[in-house]
Amino acid sequence: MSNERLRYHGPAGMARYHIPGPSENDKRFVPSVTTVTEPPREIKVVSEADVIVVGGGPGGFAAAVCAARMGARTVLLERYGHLGGMCTGGLVNIIPNLSDIGGTQYIGGICQEFIDRLDKQDAAFHPFKLDWGSTDESVLKYYKDCSFHHFFIRKNKEGKDALLYSAIIDPEIGKNEINRMVMEAGVKLYLHSWVTNVIMDGNQVKGIIFESKSGRQAVLGKVIIDCTGDGDLLTWTGAQYEDDIGADLRIKHLCFGYWIGGVEFRAFDKFVSSRPDDYIALKNELHDKGLYISFFRGMLKNQEHTAWLHPHFIAECQTDVEEMTRMDVAAREKAVQTWELLRDKAPGFEKSYIHLTCAQLGTTGGRRLVGEYSLREDDLRRTEPFEDTIAIFPNNDRGKESLEHPVVYVPYRTLIPRDIEGFMVACRAFSSDDEANSCFNLIPHCMCFGQAAGTAAAMAVQEGISVRNVPFGKLREQLLKQNVILP
Repeated sequence: MSNERLRYHGPAGMARYHIPGPSENDKRFVPSVTTVTEPPREIKVVSEADVIVVGGGPGGFAAAVCAARMGARTVLLERYGHLGGMCTGGLVNIIPNLSDIGGTQYIGGICQEFIDRLDKQDAAFHPFKLDWGSTDESVLKYYKDCSFHHFFIRKNKEGKDALLYSAIIDPEIGKNEINRMVMEAGVKLYLHSWVTNVIMDGNQVKGIIFESKSGRQAVLGKVIIDCTGDGDLLTWTGAQYEDDIGADLRIKHLCFGYWIGGVEFRAFDKFVSSRPDDYIALKNELHDKGLYISFFRGMLKNQEHTAWLHPHFIAECQTDVEEMTRMDVAAREKAVQTWELLRDKAPGFEKSYIHLTCAQLGTTGGRRLVGEYSLREDDLRRTEPFEDTIAIFPNNDRGKESLEHPVVYVPYRTLIPRDIEGFMVACRAFSSDDEANSCFNLIPHCMCFGQAAGTAAAMAVQEGISVRNVPFGKLREQLLKQNVILP
C-alpha cells in the first residue's frame, strides 16, 4: 500500500474535524415568543472584597493567589468544582514554550512555582535544565518517540533539532496543588459558582452576580478581574472587544481531550515496525471514518501505558451553547469509536480502556478585549521591550521568524480596558489581534497575565487609585520579587 495517504495524518490532521450542524429534531423546539421579562429582585450580598477574580483557570488562580499574597482581600469564583481550567479539567496538561529555542528560560514566576511544587510530588515532567537547547539526538529521541516533539523540539539557527523547556503535569494532582496555593494565600473561594452579571455604577464595575445551588447571590469588590478565558464579563461591562478569528488559526477550534489507559506500547511499536502496510491501512481507516488518528504517550511517572488524545474540531462560535452541546456529543461518540477500532485492530490496545475524558471542553479562542494597547502581529517582530512590559514570551511557533525574533514583549496595557474602571482582563481574552492571540494565549501565558493583574489590582486598592494608573516602576519591582523574568 502506498504511503501517500499518510499526508492526511500530519499536524493539520488535528484540525480536520467538523462539529455537526443543527439536527432536524432541533426544529421542533423553535420558540413561539422571542423574549420574556425577568422581574426585578433583591440579591443577597454574600461577600465584600478588595479584588474579585472570575474564573479559576491558569490566569484566575494566578491572579487570585498573587493579589491575596499582596494583602488584598480576594474572592475567586469558578463555575466547575475544580481549579486549573484547561490545564486540569480540560486535560490540556502541557505547559509549553517556557524557554526560547536556544534554551533560555523566559517564563518564571508563579508558573515556575507551580511546576516546582508538582515536581516534589512526581506530578510533573520536563527536561533537565542542562538539556534545554540541546541538539543531542540521544536526548531528543525520547521526546520524538513519545510523539511530543511538537511541544519540545524546534529547529535552531543551524537547522538542527533543539530541545525546549516545556513541562507536562498530572492534572489531578494539579487540581489539588492549586487548591493548596489558593487556600494558603487566604483567598475566599466559591466553586460551583457561575457568574452571570456584573454590578455597574456608570462605567465603574462594583461587583458581580453569580448563580449556584445556593441561588442568586452577589459579591462586591473594588477591582474585578475577568479570567473566564472567554471574556464573559466583557459583554456585561460594555467593554469593547473583538471576536474575529482567521479560519486557519489554532484558536478557531474546540478540543475534546481524553486518555486511553492499559496500552502496551512495545506491542504497538512492534506492529508499526514489522507490519507497516497494516499500520498505514489502520490509520487510513480511522481517517476515512472521521476518527482521530494521533496520540501522545504519557510521560508522567507510572503513566507509561497511557495514550493522550487531543482531537480538535473547527468551531463557528466557541461560546454558543448549542454548538458546544453538539460538539460534546459528537466528540464523545468519536472517542468511543476511535478506542473501539484501536482495541480491535491495533496490537497493544487489546486490553485498553478509556481512562479519562475532559471535564470541560478545550476552548481555544473567542472574545478579546480592546484595551489601552492591543498586541498585534507586527508586535511579534518588535525588537525593543515596552516600557510597561509585564512578560516576555518565547516566540517559538512562527518558523524562521522565531529565529529572527526569539521573544515577544507584552505590555501591562493589554490587560486594561479603554473606558471601564475597576476592571481588568487576565486570560486568553487579553487585548490582541487573532494572530498574536493564537501564539500567546496558552497556559503559561495566562499565568503571566494573572500574576501581573493580581499584583497590580492589590497595589491599586492599597494606593486608592485606578488600575490603569498603577505606577509601572513599582509594579515591576513587585513582579521581580515574585521571580517574574522581565527585561
